[in-house]
Amino acid sequence: MLIRGYRSLTFLVLSVALAFSAQQRTAYAFDPNAGVTKESGPFALFKFGFSAYKNGRKDEAVEAYRYAAEKGHTGSRWALANMYAYGDGVAENDLEAFKIYSEIAEKGVEPGSEDTGYFVNALISLAGYYRRGIPDSPVKSDLSQARQLYFQAASTFGVAEAQFQLAKMLLSGDGGSVNVQQAKKWLNRARKNGHAGAMGVFGNVIFQEGQTARGLAYMTAALDQCTPKERPWLQSLQEQAFSIASEEDRRTAVSMSHSIHLDSD
Repeated sequence: MLIRGYRSLTFLVLSVALAFSAQQRTAYAFDPNAGVTKESGPFALFKFGFSAYKNGRKDEAVEAYRYAAEKGHTGSRWALANMYAYGDGVAENDLEAFKIYSEIAEKGVEPGSEDTGYFVNALISLAGYYRRGIPDSPVKSDLSQARQLYFQAASTFGVAEAQFQLAKMLLSGDGGSVNVQQAKKWLNRARKNGHAGAMGVFGNVIFQEGQTARGLAYMTAALDQCTPKERPWLQSLQEQAFSIASEEDRRTAVSMSHSIHLDSD
């Protein structure tokens, strides 16, 4: 049975997504020696598109993904949506990306299917669009829908980034009421799934609650274990807390931070 029936999937596509008209698309010719044509099977087209993309022939990749997507290949739909979302090989077009992600979400996914990753990615991408809206389009900011999408990806599929984003919305009250205890629960789950940002925000929350040394320890450990992309904002968070903590709390926190790791209880 398809994983449907969730309220979040009901609004994913809405009438607005279904009403988007397909853009005029330029057709590119495949290399005659490639052994792949638009009549080839969807997986062959997907493989060709992936190879073309890796080798910098993004116009051919787009064409192959489109033909495969028309034949119902979820991975090709996902790849094509990402290219539109990031302006990668095509003109950036968030509305077109939203439409394709919506098609993936509307289709649903079989439990244990190899398409699960594409489906979950589509949910999270759609949540981001609903969170900020798409300028000059029918897709407006809808924080309650964004929160519900993050909840589905966080609870049903255990995705760390969704757990982290859901927790931030719970802390800020975006899309619903503020719930600090639920936010802490999701931050901890995301941390145990390897999300350094969640560890840092969790530390900041308990720091603000009065657990000064422990909170600073989590922020320090997060800074030590984060990715380069996360470092700037985590460093700012940690340094701000460090500047107002007592010398004793600082020493305790640094010592505690060495025993705090991602993926651990």
